[in-house]
Amino acid sequence: MSREAASETLTALDGRTERDGRRTGFLVAIGLLAGVSLLSVFLAALFGAFPIPVRGVLAVIGSALGWSGEASLDPTWKVIVLDIRLSRICLSWGVGAALSVAGAVFQGILRNPLADPFTLGVSTGAAFGASLAIYLGLGGLVLVTGLDLLPLAALAGALAALAAVILLSRVGGYLRRETLVLAGIVVATFLAALISLLKALDEESVSNIVFWIMGSFQGRGWSHVVLFIPYLAVGFLIIWRYSRELDILSLGEVQARQLGMDAGRVRLVLLIGASLITGAAVSVSGVIGFVGLVVPHLVRMVQGAEHRPLLITSGLLGGFLLLWSDVMARTILPGGAELPVGVVTALLGGPFFCLLLRRKAAEDVR
Repeated sequence: MSREAASETLTALDGRTERDGRRTGFLVAIGLLAGVSLLSVFLAALFGAFPIPVRGVLAVIGSALGWSGEASLDPTWKVIVLDIRLSRICLSWGVGAALSVAGAVFQGILRNPLADPFTLGVSTGAAFGASLAIYLGLGGLVLVTGLDLLPLAALAGALAALAAVILLSRVGGYLRRETLVLAGIVVATFLAALISLLKALDEESVSNIVFWIMGSFQGRGWSHVVLFIPYLAVGFLIIWRYSRELDILSLGEVQARQLGMDAGRVRLVLLIGASLITGAAVSVSGVIGFVGLVVPHLVRMVQGAEHRPLLITSGLLGGFLLLWSDVMARTILPGGAELPVGVVTALLGGPFFCLLLRRKAAEDVR
């Protein structure tokens, strides 16, 4: 074997070893995050204003899974654990996963690591829909399914805002990332002004609007989970189907077209998928910031920019972080009072993201 052939063989082996190492590390990370998330579902059910012992939580969950009988169960424990805490835990985990996945997609579409699910005004649209429902006195209206009207109004507002952004950003039949950002800023600013107008016209609804906008899972139940899950599933399937194209799109529009990809169509499909899960998340939780910004940014720094592993890891980590942020929100104040979970994520995510930015700036200087 010649020296050149031997060198090429060693290079190929090194590349294969590096890929195998990355794959192994990814699988280990996924296994750990999945295991920790499952354990967190049980541990988070222990926290709340009403004290329930560990054996009580175990008995209730075991009964729900068919592992034990219900004869000796306290009915109050069963209602609190199954109907109140577990529904809230599942919803907070799902919303965290949705925001993180959407953040990874938006950062790839816009080729901007500082983009998040709310960059294009989808969250402001949801906030306006909810604010309008509160202003009109429809926030407490309960439908036949047991779900109140507020999440549906927020979802309709989010989808309407997305439609407005797409309409404004199409230039010459193409959907460009520069015009997307500008259209998102215009739509978000206009809707924020309308929200301020609603608050000024009805001072009695200000507290309800502000509390919803700050994000909270208080009062959420299984009906909200049922509303949220279908949109999450459809949006994630769309994103997963086009995740390979997202890798190409993140290289740049010129490179994507040279590879024969219709960049405008792919960007539109991914935008719809990411906005769908963002709108569904915001409709059941309100506006929760920093999760969709910090989580995919951090995972990308550690794991790399390939989007399929990035989407999975970001989803698992985002769900875990928001679950425990909600536990903090409902336990940190005495007397059963709750903080909006959006406040907790901002207090945790803001300083942490500042540290990331300072670290990156220091690395760029070197």
